[in-house]
Amino acid sequence: MNIFRISGDVLHLLSIVILLFKMLTQRSCAGLSLKTQILYALVFTTRYLDLLFTWISAYNTFMKLIFLLSSYHIVFLIKFRFRTSYDHKNDTFRVRYLILPCLILAFCFHRHWFHPIEFLWSFSEFLEAVAILPQLFLLQRTGGAETLTSHYLFALGGYRVLYILNWIVRYFTEGRTMWISWITGLVQTLLYADFFFHYFTKVVHGKRLTLPN
Repeated sequence: MNIFRISGDVLHLLSIVILLFKMLTQRSCAGLSLKTQILYALVFTTRYLDLLFTWISAYNTFMKLIFLLSSYHIVFLIKFRFRTSYDHKNDTFRVRYLILPCLILAFCFHRHWFHPIEFLWSFSEFLEAVAILPQLFLLQRTGGAETLTSHYLFALGGYRVLYILNWIVRYFTEGRTMWISWITGLVQTLLYADFFFHYFTKVVHGKRLTLPN
């Protein structure tokens, strides 16, 4: 592993810690999209089925379990424990328009044909690239986000940027090319571009993140 892979994992973990800290201390899920969290749970479920068949390392297994279990815990908190603060009126993005195209793309482009695990891995890559859209849509409809939510989104987007650097390093050191990961990572980063701009121009300077709606 290289420094960008480890840093990306740490930043991903940090995003989860920030999100859980926000909900558990404020006893609220205001400003969070349940649909995005469900999509992430689906991403990690379909990506980490290899836990049932393959052992890579203790680190790899630990990280996969953390991402998988925390995603379901977050869905549980929003759906049940803090449901009274959930903004269902504005969290209205139609996720079927994300899931179905990702299924089609995964069917057309996966590494080993007629291999269910590889198909599901490709689906998870395509879906993760767009899973943040319901959250960004919610921010657009409500006009912004509080500071902790902004930090969560920055860490979540930042981890993917570090993973792109990780793939570049692996290409030059191992000769390994995972073009699906490259393309989906770039798409996901581009989707964050507007958020990153507002984060650095407002949140970093102590202001609340606001978006035109």
